[in-house]
Amino acid sequence: MKVGFTNGCFDVLHIGHIKMLNYIKNQCDFLVVGIDSDSRVSKNKGPERPFNCQGDRKLMLKSLKSVDEVFIFNTEEALENLVKLISPDLMVVGSDYEEKRVVGSQHAKELKFFRRIDGYSTTKILENIANR
Repeated sequence: MKVGFTNGCFDVLHIGHIKMLNYIKNQCDFLVVGIDSDSRVSKNKGPERPFNCQGDRKLMLKSLKSVDEVFIFNTEEALENLVKLISPDLMVVGSDYEEKRVVGSQHAKELKFFRRIDGYSTTKILENIANR
């Protein structure tokens, strides 16, 4: 069984998330998603985030046919330990991480970067809602 892994906030699901999750699932049998805890999202994205709480984000992701399991992590160390525990055959992250350190990638057999889809980001969606 080939195991895939990705992680992120997944605060407001959009087509970019869905396409990435489907892309990963098409290359593996079992897809695990790690999501940032509410406190970690607030720390990294600002006090107005997350828009959806971690329990809701987890439930939404688990409801997708491409996602098999979801874990919540609170620290970089916890993310590293999660990837080490899962030891995925494939780890996929957004292309904005191509020049950055990818936490836990040394525990994956293969690391791929998913090209972000222009016009789709949670931040842009929330800004558009606020401006309406």
